[in-house]
Parts: sequence; structure tokens; C-alpha cells
Amino acid sequence: MDSMYLMNSLWVMFSAVLVILMLGGFILLEAGSTRMKNAGHIAGKTIFTFGIASLVFWAVGYGLIFGEGNALFGLTDFFYSGYEIEGLGLSAPVFFLFQLAFAGISLTIAFGGFAERAKLTAYILFAVLFSVLVYPVIAHWIWGGGWLAEHGKQDFAGSTVVHLTGAMGAFAATILLKPRIGKYNKDGSPNNIAGHNQVFTALGVLVLWVGWFGFNAGSTLSADAAFFGFVAMNTNLAAGAGAVAALVVAWDVTGKADVPTMLNGGLAGLVAITASCAFVDTWAAVVIGLVAGMIVFYSMRFFEKRKVDDPIFALSVHGVAGVWGTLSNGLFATPELATVGKPGLFYGGGFEQLGVQALGVGASGAYAFGVSFLLLVIIKKVLNGLRVTEEEEIIGLDLSEHGSYGYPEFLQTSEQPAQQGGKSSKSG
Repeated sequence: MDSMYLMNSLWVMFSAVLVILMLGGFILLEAGSTRMKNAGHIAGKTIFTFGIASLVFWAVGYGLIFGEGNALFGLTDFFYSGYEIEGLGLSAPVFFLFQLAFAGISLTIAFGGFAERAKLTAYILFAVLFSVLVYPVIAHWIWGGGWLAEHGKQDFAGSTVVHLTGAMGAFAATILLKPRIGKYNKDGSPNNIAGHNQVFTALGVLVLWVGWFGFNAGSTLSADAAFFGFVAMNTNLAAGAGAVAALVVAWDVTGKADVPTMLNGGLAGLVAITASCAFVDTWAAVVIGLVAGMIVFYSMRFFEKRKVDDPIFALSVHGVAGVWGTLSNGLFATPELATVGKPGLFYGGGFEQLGVQALGVGASGAYAFGVSFLLLVIIKKVLNGLRVTEEEEIIGLDLSEHGSYGYPEFLQTSEQPAQQGGKSSKSG
């Protein structure tokens, strides 16, 4: 066996593990950013829905993305059997696992818009449908040789494919589910529903930050010449710049060094650099991260004022920052690094690549939002509602959906023993 083939396979397998471990980061981030009464539900549904995404990706998702087909979707390679792909340069099953991990992360991002109020059955149905009809289609357009790939769309590791796609699913959910009880007053002014554990949130961001080295650097799909080190360096610089910029802006505007804003700034920097980490110089990575950290602060406030109740700010962190990161290629991609498409505006490429990037953002975002919204409308009719009852939401999804609390020693009530003895009635 060729030594480089083996090294490439080992590197991408390691990266796939890092990306899958990002689910742990999302569990900590979402649980820490929401209330204690929903923590067990958040943790459990993240694992369960990744299991669904894995099976669906094996059955049809991989084929829809990478199978032979047309400009819109693939039509072969369903129920992937582990066969080798000519010219890939690494183990095909390793490549499959790596791509499966990305599909699972995009779905997890979408579920941020469901937090603290959606029925478990809505999660299950949406997990299946999103994994068939939304994510694979956009991934094929850009990574599987589809029509945006033919235009030279630059999205190295998924600012559009993974993050914007997931964010648009979250946006559709927030609109249909409507805000959580107590989020807005009668005059429309928002209330802060604080997460129960900032330490969990910070640990979640750290796990995601580390996992992002697999996400971005692993997308080189090669250990040759160790180019993954350059990609990892750009990734880290953008994350740091995003965290610093968000903290400075929040401190200046509110007078307080807000911790959640700083954490979201770091994530925004990571999301933004995901599209461009292999195409831009290090100074540009810092600029991309700085801008992401600034815009995420204002984006969070913008959507909150418009009654978009997004508990973990998926729309701002993954959506708005994902758009900026994708467009940044059209500005900063260098002639030497732009192995896909053309150089950016600041490197003599004119507006052509920027136009391609904008086209990709517009088409992908519109498709992901439109199809996700339609799917959720259908699911709402099938389930007679996406949202748990008011009583169940107040009690918390740990107890109402699963029959036990994630923190039983803190939240146990006199009602719990009776409910553990049998299935509680549900009206929604």
C-alpha cells in the first residue's frame, strides 16, 4: 500500500473523529445557553438525530451528493457499500465518514432553531427529510460537481454548504414555532432568557474550536506537504480575531464585557473562515474573523428586535457569518491559493468571483430556507403542531418528552414519581 495513501487516510480519519466530537461541543453550547429543565432533552436528541442522519446519509445522502447524476443532484451510489473510488488518494470509506460528519453538523445547527419548544417527533421527521432533501442537494451543487461548482464557487469547508444551510433550517423553525413563552412582552420588547451554565457554553465553544481543525484542515483530504497546517493556522487566527472583536464591540456598546457575545464572536470567526481558510493569506484570515465578530453582535440584536427567538443564535453565528465568510473569497482569494474559481477583487480578479460567491449564497440560502419551511409546514400538519403544549414547555422537555430530568437532584418535583410510573398524557 502506498505510504501517502495511508497517511492521507489516517489524517482524514482523525479529522472525521474531530468533526464528530463537535457534536459534544454543540451539546454543551446549546444546553448551557438554555435552561436546566431542557438539558437532558438537548443532549439526548443531538445523539439520536445524528444516528438518524448517519443512516440516511448511508442510504441516500452520499449518493445524492457524490453520485453520478446531473447539475442538481446525484443519482447513483445509494446504500454505499465501501467500494474504492478511483483517484481519490485515500480510503473511500474514510472519505464517506468524513462527509457524513459534515451532514450531521449541518442538521445539528438547524436544530438550534427548535430549542426549548419543539416536539421530539418534529425533530425525528425533520432529521430524515432535511438529510434527504436539503443538505445533500446544496452539497452536490458545490462539492459534488453540480451547477455552482461549474461556476467556480469557492467554499473550501462549508460556510455555505454546512453553516448557511443549517442556519436557514433554523430560521424556518423559529418562524413556525414562534418565540418561547416569556421571551417577549406585550409591547414587543424582548426579555433575556439566560442560559443556565456559562461554563458549559464556554467549554462547548472550546470543543468546537478544537474540532474545527478537523473541519477545515481535514478538508485538505491530504497530508501531502502538510498544507493542512496553513489551513489550521488561518482557522485559529480568525477564531481569535472574532472573539476579540465581539468582546470589544459589546463592551463599547453596552458597557459590559459580555461573555456569551464573546463566545459567539469566536464561533462566528470560525464559521466565516471555513469557506476561505485555504484560499486566503493569514492577514486576510484575521480581517475575516474581525469582521465576523463585529457583525455577529449587531446581527443578534437585529433578529431579537424582530421577534426571531433564536436561543443559540444559529442564524447570526452560522447564517450571517457564513454569508460573510463565503463572500470574503470574492475579496481576498489569492492567485496562488485559488485552486477553485478565480482570485478575489483585491488581487486583480475583478468582481467575477464575488458575483459567483453571491450567486451561491443567494441560491443555496433560498433553497435551504424554502424547502425547510415547506417540510416543517407538512410536519406541522402531520403532527397537529410542531410545538409542545404550554404546560409541557413550562415543565420542561426533559420531563414532558422523556419522563426524567437531566438534573434530577436539582429539579425533582413531587409530580415526578407519579409520572415515572407511566406515560403522561399529551394534548399537543
